[in-house]
Amino acid sequence: MASSARSPITFEISARSQSTRARLGRVTTPHGSYDTPAFMPVATAATMKGLTPAQIESTGSQIILNNAYHLMLRPGAERVAHFGGSHSFMRWNKPILTDSGGFQAWSMTEGTKLTEEGVEFRSFVDGSKIMLSPERSIDVQNKIGADIIMAFDDCPPALRPEKDLADPQLSRKRRSKPEDHRKRLEEAIDRTARWLARCIAAHARKDEQGLFGIVQGGTDLELRRRSVEQICSFDLPGFAIGGVAVGESPDEIHRTVAEVAPMLPDAKPRYLMGVGYERDIVAAVKAGVDMFDCVLPTRNGRKGYAFTPTGALRIRNARHTLDPTPIDPTCDCLACGGGFSRGYIRHLFMADEMLGPTLLSIHNIRHFQRLMVDIRAIIRHDAWLDLEARWPVLRATSSSEDKPEDAEPTQSPG
Repeated sequence: MASSARSPITFEISARSQSTRARLGRVTTPHGSYDTPAFMPVATAATMKGLTPAQIESTGSQIILNNAYHLMLRPGAERVAHFGGSHSFMRWNKPILTDSGGFQAWSMTEGTKLTEEGVEFRSFVDGSKIMLSPERSIDVQNKIGADIIMAFDDCPPALRPEKDLADPQLSRKRRSKPEDHRKRLEEAIDRTARWLARCIAAHARKDEQGLFGIVQGGTDLELRRRSVEQICSFDLPGFAIGGVAVGESPDEIHRTVAEVAPMLPDAKPRYLMGVGYERDIVAAVKAGVDMFDCVLPTRNGRKGYAFTPTGALRIRNARHTLDPTPIDPTCDCLACGGGFSRGYIRHLFMADEMLGPTLLSIHNIRHFQRLMVDIRAIIRHDAWLDLEARWPVLRATSSSEDKPEDAEPTQSPG
């Protein structure tokens, strides 16, 4: 199976699970191919904090994500283009995906204004007022030069619990009364479809960059179906499920993705935006999702959290002080395979040494890439119980002593 011959992005499915909707495939781009299901670590501003491209490549990462909003503001899309695009700028010669920047423009600062034209906001760099429209987003992404670019969409917040509505510390953008929420979702899916048409018209590098459309609708399955019909009426090389990493519970995410993923075109790659915990990834793979991204591995790595197949570790905990073992004896990353002990890495964090966050970030990315390697093997043999046996974290309870902080959406700074 493949996408349109004119598209710079092709997708081939090589195997399917007999007991789930999971598929094994390969996406080919102008800068090489990557295997699916795939996990994309986030290099927000054309870098993963503290890591070189060679270190990223050592984790087995085949594709990464850049953030259009941050690169637009600093150093500017024109400057990235001056250096030949993001691949040349950051010295990464494998596939890159850019998100549209709309979520950050709306969510990261107060005083923003959402209109049919786009999102008006003030730059966090110099305070200047900026209008980010579908046309501007696509122009920025054309200049950045990623292999896959995302449509500019309207991503509303999740319906918040009643207690949050009265919280004065909670941004108004994160509040949503039940009676208003469905109306907001309806506006968002219709606006997203109108904006997609504008994105397609503005896309100036159709032969070099594949544009993915984004389905919205929150956890309302009726509205999701409506959004799928609107977005998938366009012949695009891939489609994404947005709006399920903005405050929903894991159960809501799993239920929504299980229903929505099979609605998307079978022959095109399906991308679930911003979902990154191991159980969430496996549940989505079983629903037929092919691509994932999240800041979780690097952000939590910088905070001292290490992921392992049996659960996460807080490396700052005193019990690791004299521990000579690696973070994960089964891991072959530069940290574990290099012989760095938990005790040593704890020392680095306690002494505020840069090497600590670097080693944990490398390990955490490799952790998720090893999971993807195993998932791809399991799909071919359909042995899901074997996967749980190798990865006990997939059946662990959420009350684990070492459970890391909740991941923030991918659209946040990485």
